[in-house]
Amino acid sequence: MEYFLAVVDCGGVTRAAAQLRVAQPSLSQAVRKLEKDLGVELFHRVGRGLVLSPAGEALVGPARSILREVESAENAVRDVGAMRGGRIDIASLSDLSSDPLSVWVAKFRRQYPDVRFHIEERDETADIVSLVRSGACELGILALPLPTEDLVGEELIDQQLVLVCPPGTDARWPDPVPIEALTRVPFVMGEKGTATRDFIDRSLRLHGVEPDVAVEVRQRGAVLPIVLAGGGVSIVALRSGLDAMLRGGVVRELSPRLTRRMGVVRRPGRMTQASTEFLACARASFEEFAASIAVLMSSGVSLVEAAQLTRAEFDRRIRDDNARATNS
Repeated sequence: MEYFLAVVDCGGVTRAAAQLRVAQPSLSQAVRKLEKDLGVELFHRVGRGLVLSPAGEALVGPARSILREVESAENAVRDVGAMRGGRIDIASLSDLSSDPLSVWVAKFRRQYPDVRFHIEERDETADIVSLVRSGACELGILALPLPTEDLVGEELIDQQLVLVCPPGTDARWPDPVPIEALTRVPFVMGEKGTATRDFIDRSLRLHGVEPDVAVEVRQRGAVLPIVLAGGGVSIVALRSGLDAMLRGGVVRELSPRLTRRMGVVRRPGRMTQASTEFLACARASFEEFAASIAVLMSSGVSLVEAAQLTRAEFDRRIRDDNARATNS
């Protein structure tokens, strides 16, 4: 299975053999033996290359799951506290991969640099669930409610959402902005039918606001650039709002606060040691961020200002850590 996945990930036998440090004929023979044992052709031989057959495509997810089970069994009988390897496969809603997943992955990699990640982004909850159920990914990062049928679900954090407006419009927006004041305000939003868009639509309508979508864009990465160029306003995660502030965007808290609870789903059974440590690191990261914001807000600072100060401090620590690592 390891050889099969290496050929899939590397795109061919030659690169796979080099990565695994095995002889190419041995690798080819092992793949042919696997095909013989299964009674199917896993690859179509096209010229001097290999293309996955339908049977091969069907095997990828279960093969990754099998290797994770093997790793889990090995971890159960030996000390892996040093975390000197492993791979974490994560499926995430697209907007959650930029915040907070990207922050968690970066922090974990600084602590365990030998652990590798593979992240699949999807816009719909059903696609995340499918990747986890099939075994293609071990963890799925979703917004609540969690689809726990045949899966194990666990709540993680509350994600704060804020309003982002074009630069130079400070006087237009009070702080915080009453949600009711967003009536007839032109919005820039992601595609209708995606989990995030549906959540924002429902939240606005709950307060009597029918969203006026002036720009609907398929690529979520285009939302903030359009807002910052004056195309409308948008509702985004707090950390994304802080990024917009660096480019002059006007960021406001909403009243009442708009919060989305998110969590993780996985298949029943024992998790790999790497994934267990990753989730623990994710919780600790969020708790530290939230605690710092709470302390600052208790002194009269707004949510957005507190988050800005907290991230500036965290960024300073990262720069210092990177500088020490470079000099050591």
